[in-house]
Amino acid sequence: MRFMVIVKASQASEAGEMPSEQLLAAMGEYNEALLKAGVLLAGEGLQPSAKGARVRFSGAQRSVIDGPFAETKELIAGFWIFQVSSLDEAVEWVKRCPNPMPGDAEIEIRQVFEAEDFGAEFTPELREQEARLRAHINRQD
Repeated sequence: MRFMVIVKASQASEAGEMPSEQLLAAMGEYNEALLKAGVLLAGEGLQPSAKGARVRFSGAQRSVIDGPFAETKELIAGFWIFQVSSLDEAVEWVKRCPNPMPGDAEIEIRQVFEAEDFGAEFTPELREQEARLRAHINRQD
């Protein structure tokens, strides 16, 4: 099972405040532990929303909204992708994480859809297309 582990943004991360050397070192150790355990598939920190944009869809129309975005509690400051056997295992790994923010922080864990989750609507042709895309992406690593 794959899980996206989402580090929620804070006022500090949205202000562009960089983590301390101590936090960077602790996160580095945590990431090494994830890697050695075969859990870590990906992980990155994200720039503040002021450097981003949103694209809003309304039927065939598209509109672009430039950051920053007001609701800090709804924003993401970083993420990992874990490969583990269960949600409980993902929770146990997250509980070992250093606090990613000064003060209070929140990390959300969401399971990633797998091909079999889509049922009959995910036809053999669509599965083949998905396999080709994933193979191409994996070659770029």
